[in-house]
Amino acid sequence: MIDENKLKILTESAKYDVSCSSSGSKRANKIGGIGNGSVGGICHSFTPDGRCISLLKILMSNDCVYDCEYCPNRCSADTPRAQLTPIEICELVINFYKRNYIEGLFLSSAVFETPNRTMELLTDTVEKLRNIYHFNGYIHLKGIPHADGDLVLKAARIVDRMSYNVELPSEKSLKLLAPQKTKQSLLLPMKSLDNAIEYDKQNKIRHGKVLPAGQTTQMIIGASPEPDGQILKLTEALYRTMNLKRVYYSSYVPVVQSNKLPAVGAGLLREHRLYQADWLIRFYGFNVDEICDANENLSAEYDPKCAWALRNMHLFPVEINTAPLETLLRVPGIGAKSAYRITEARRYANLDFDTLSKMRVVLKRAKHFITCNGKFYGSDSFAQVKHSLLITDANNEQLSMFSEPSTALSALTGQI
Repeated sequence: MIDENKLKILTESAKYDVSCSSSGSKRANKIGGIGNGSVGGICHSFTPDGRCISLLKILMSNDCVYDCEYCPNRCSADTPRAQLTPIEICELVINFYKRNYIEGLFLSSAVFETPNRTMELLTDTVEKLRNIYHFNGYIHLKGIPHADGDLVLKAARIVDRMSYNVELPSEKSLKLLAPQKTKQSLLLPMKSLDNAIEYDKQNKIRHGKVLPAGQTTQMIIGASPEPDGQILKLTEALYRTMNLKRVYYSSYVPVVQSNKLPAVGAGLLREHRLYQADWLIRFYGFNVDEICDANENLSAEYDPKCAWALRNMHLFPVEINTAPLETLLRVPGIGAKSAYRITEARRYANLDFDTLSKMRVVLKRAKHFITCNGKFYGSDSFAQVKHSLLITDANNEQLSMFSEPSTALSALTGQI
């Protein structure tokens, strides 16, 4: 039986890592095993700001030899310490799974003793879960900087997903706030794992392949002075060169005292804007230079897509029945799903505003940027257009054809 206080310490210590969404795995159950990471096997739950939670999220140890300024578990911090053995973690996972508390595991650890020793025990844990306890559910493992590449690759053939957290957007900030970590200690293992994933794909390896659910990473926003433009440039490069599934952003919260850190947090709005810009890069065909200048922050008043549209009013309005898909994706109020629905539906009939409303197009925004069969229902006043794109409290509005969707729905779907 695991001590309750120890469990509380290690789960509390893990809560600041947000790079643990439980999706993408197709690992199915095997005869005699328990758990399932296949389609429907992971139960998704969302917090109000859009984070996905469904896993037992725990550290093996919070007793760290590193001294990262922003980390509540750094070696110089006065905090209770605890550590679990691989067997204790395995039994905890199995017991929680059988009680239907969890559908998978997110396992990380502070670096205790040495990086290799930490990585060895993490690998031993997931190996026991798979081979001794026959757990086939979803496992996300955090990689340890400076650990041996063979150890990392061994773990990557067991788990579904791994993440090496970039943490800070520049090497200069990394040296200042996390001196034991280096850019290479984070990027090199990420690239090695990407190469291994690509090798398995090219050789059509099906059993024991590397990271079937891919890699993710996380950046802390606001602990260092880099603007959003620089953060998004790094994000774009990581997607392009590392083929990451997701880049997560964690708004800095001043939970530790340090004269090298800001006295106030970055706030959730900045984090939300970065997620919206991230979505535009991945699914809407935007590049960073279109969204934000390298030395600027994203607008607090407008989401990145609306801000781009306001800067490029000369490109609008576009005719909904003839505009190509890549153009529709840039219209405020038309999300990715709606854009695809439009291109399919207009093959059979001309679309009007009523039809767009049924497709869940946000006409309160979109009407200023589109025509339907040559008809324009938007405003010719730039000031009026800007006002209509501001975020309003939809809960106080009567629903109509031009109503705004709730912000909770936007956080879940990414439609902007």
